Amino acid sequence: MTSILLHPDRHRKIRALFDEYIELYAGRDDRLTTLFSENFSGYAGGGNELVTDRDEWVRITRQDFSEVPGRIRIEMRDIALQDLSEEVVVVTAFFNIHLPQPEHVLSREVARLVLIFRLEGEDWKIVHSGISIPYQLVQEGEVYPLQRLQERNQVLEALVAERTRELNEREAFYRLLTEDTLDVIWRTDANFFITYISPSDERLRGFKAEEVIGRHATELFDADGVIIAKEAMNKGRAAQHDRTNLGFMSFEASHRCKDGRAIWGEVFSKAVRDEHGTITGYHGITREITKRKQMQDQVKELAFYDTLTRLPNRRLLNDRLCQALAASKRSGQHGALMFVDLDNFKPLNDKHGHFVGDLLLIEVAQRLKSCVREMDTVARFGGDEFVVMLGELDVDHAASIALAEVVAEKIRTRLSGAYCLQVEHEGRAASSVEHHCSASIGVVVFLDHEVSPDDILIWADKAMYQAKAAGRNAIRFYAADGGE
Repeated sequence: MTSILLHPDRHRKIRALFDEYIELYAGRDDRLTTLFSENFSGYAGGGNELVTDRDEWVRITRQDFSEVPGRIRIEMRDIALQDLSEEVVVVTAFFNIHLPQPEHVLSREVARLVLIFRLEGEDWKIVHSGISIPYQLVQEGEVYPLQRLQERNQVLEALVAERTRELNEREAFYRLLTEDTLDVIWRTDANFFITYISPSDERLRGFKAEEVIGRHATELFDADGVIIAKEAMNKGRAAQHDRTNLGFMSFEASHRCKDGRAIWGEVFSKAVRDEHGTITGYHGITREITKRKQMQDQVKELAFYDTLTRLPNRRLLNDRLCQALAASKRSGQHGALMFVDLDNFKPLNDKHGHFVGDLLLIEVAQRLKSCVREMDTVARFGGDEFVVMLGELDVDHAASIALAEVVAEKIRTRLSGAYCLQVEHEGRAASSVEHHCSASIGVVVFLDHEVSPDDILIWADKAMYQAKAAGRNAIRFYAADGGE
């Protein structure tokens, strides 16, 4: 996903809206609800319950206000704003909540709030909210009534199970109830060939019932979804062989549409057994969750990728380094890790501001990616520090060093070229900032699992400082004996 920098004017506008939200929330002011979009979704407290009904969210907000009617104090720790598109901005904030009770346990915990603003007409509205508070605190203080929502969902699931049993006995009543439901209700025989599917499938995927009935259930899914569905089917067959009653099974898979699109569905399935316990078929419901999956992908993006450069962050780098060590053990081929530190970054920030410094970091990230293979990893370690990891070099140590040196020199040369940074301004023409920057590079060539990922990073960092000490714009390899 392409990174979009926040324009200064938009930054101020969204920050003002966020500050208004915090002030209304702290003051327990019902006008807070006017900031929510009609197409709102949110996670309350520390639970996993996704609220997709705006009226339900308003009810939860008002219940929160009634449980703690006095003004609360929000002690802000950190805040970050990021454009997801021209019309969507995400704000992530970390803070302490001080309730009007002395020595309340919440004041010692850090809460995280994610608000997604979307431009609707001329106004920015909140389309998603997720507040994270340690789960046990939600259980004790119940600032957000997630437990009640979860209990209600359990009641609804039990009702669906009972209703499905009745519908199997009375086919006419079954069809009457399913004509207008948004979820897809379906039934198959013991071999997973579809015997009934509700009209909702045509509204979701575009296929008429006669095009689906008689087909195998795997034809509902795209190639990736088929793999997931077959795993669930095999689990069902194994349960039949073992005479195990699994109850309702669920899985998430991508479904194919008649127009070529793919949508995500959450499938709930249950086996139908005769009086002898033999499975005679399956029935269940499929609920579209495309928007929820997209939101989960965005959350994953924020967790494992740097929001500015879109490069892997430290967490994902550490995971890939562990994988590279395991692969090295299997293949006997060396890998290499490079610690890249920009030599002349701070003066740019001091002279032109962090906005221009961010433009440079984005350009550095693109240049680094252009110097390596698709299989290699380029990560942002923090500030103006980057890490490049190469895999599958050579079984010979000297040859691997030579290969790594070629790539390191390519990176050093590429990063030392002039940077022409285009700074956009709202309401006036863009300006250009020229900057010259080089990099100091420390390299470690590794093999097998002889050392830990932390050791490799430490050694590469030491080699990088040797390059700094040598006058910068240089490459140094780490050696256990302290030499190059």
